[in-house]
Amino acid sequence: MSEHDDKRPEENGDTRADQRGGSGESGNRLRKELPQEVSASVPAARDTPDQDPTEAGAEPAPEPEVAPEPEPDSEPQLTGRQRLVKGLWPPRVSRAQFIVAVLLFGLGFGLAVQVASNSDSDSALRGARQEDLVRILDELDDRTQRLEDEKQGLEKQRDELENSSDQAEEARKQTIEKERQLGILAGTVAAQGPGITMTIEDTKGTVEADMLLDAIQELRAAGAEAIQVNGVRVVAGTYLTDSGKGVSVDGNKINAPYRFKVIGKPQDLEPALNIPGGVVQTLEKEQATVTIERSTKIVVDALRAVKRPDYARSSSQ
Repeated sequence: MSEHDDKRPEENGDTRADQRGGSGESGNRLRKELPQEVSASVPAARDTPDQDPTEAGAEPAPEPEVAPEPEPDSEPQLTGRQRLVKGLWPPRVSRAQFIVAVLLFGLGFGLAVQVASNSDSDSALRGARQEDLVRILDELDDRTQRLEDEKQGLEKQRDELENSSDQAEEARKQTIEKERQLGILAGTVAAQGPGITMTIEDTKGTVEADMLLDAIQELRAAGAEAIQVNGVRVVAGTYLTDSGKGVSVDGNKINAPYRFKVIGKPQDLEPALNIPGGVVQTLEKEQATVTIERSTKIVVDALRAVKRPDYARSSSQ
């Protein structure tokens, strides 16, 4: 073995020893220094909370994250029908709304009653025979024609007054004629003309004043110009009341049979009494017998006393 070979292991060993020694010393120094620094910094940060961590050379500790508070549960989603029910109940009604509701209820009730009454009349016509319906239509046509004739008569009087050379004399003639017409309507003068005679036999005593009043109203609606019942003149202010087994007309008691003398167009008067559900059928239901006769001359001679009005005066005076 050469000299160089003998020295090389020693040198190598020394070198390794030095390296081991150096590394051991550096490792011991790191182990000694690091625990001291860590142990010194951590207690310092814990013991002195008011000290700024940057002054001690340590990084600031991260702040703990705060968990968000849970939000309160929101109201459940309502459907359209549930919102409608919630808005309507419990009801919150003001005084004005209550008054309006009462008025609307009264209006609706009145309309219902009107519709019901119209339905009753419609049902009566619906059950009528064809000839009865034709007669009702003829009666309506006659009323329309009568009103048209009256209109033409008034227009003729107006034209005569406008075109007459002596308007004062023409006005006097028309005044006299008008006075006669009003006298017939007021019952102060006698009248004659075509018409009918209606006789009501009441052997059971079931005919009452309201039934005779319905007959008078129906005759007036059909165009009767003068009416007389058992010697009593019927005028605009006539009233009928029950009186024992008979009826009183303007305070004059009359007994059955009840005889009506009526001046007017017979073709209008008789069908008006015989319409379905009319005067004749109502009286027959009460076991009364009704007889109607047409005539070309009916005399109504029962008169009413002229009553001077207490307050009304003619505007021409």
